[in-house]
Amino acid sequence: MPKSIIVSQESVENKIYLIRGMKVMFDKDLAELYDVETKTLNRAVKRNIDRFPKDFMFQLSKKEYDDLRYQFGTSSWGGSRYLPNVFTEHGILMLANVLNSKFAIQISIVIVRTFARIRQLVDTHKEIAQIISQLERKYDHHDYQIQKLFDKTRDIPILPEKHIIIDGFNKKK
Repeated sequence: MPKSIIVSQESVENKIYLIRGMKVMFDKDLAELYDVETKTLNRAVKRNIDRFPKDFMFQLSKKEYDDLRYQFGTSSWGGSRYLPNVFTEHGILMLANVLNSKFAIQISIVIVRTFARIRQLVDTHKEIAQIISQLERKYDHHDYQIQKLFDKTRDIPILPEKHIIIDGFNKKK
């Protein structure tokens, strides 16, 4: 009987971390999504290690692992004896091929769509930041011109007011 599990992009998004300047997912989280044990996932990777260059998958250093444990609290990391492997988007695609199941392929599609969505959000954010920067430069120039105008008007001498009387009314001239 085929598995039917709903995996939301948001739940995947919450499992993506930025490590060494790359967006990655932990072996433990991927194993959970693929509904396999972490050791099964890592064994499949070891049997096919040629498919996983360093820009697809790498193992965390002891310092990185300790920093993350400190950041997230030790209880959420369990008692693993091994440093975790992390997978980039390309590594996750390769992982679906290595696990070789229709379920793994479907989960990978959700994960890849999530990575694409994050890229799109980052690009949109960059575009908005660029527009704001252009507006700031434009208005900075306007501020400079307005300040120059104010400075010039301060230099205009103030003339004394003259009063004239017209038909019994006081009128300033």
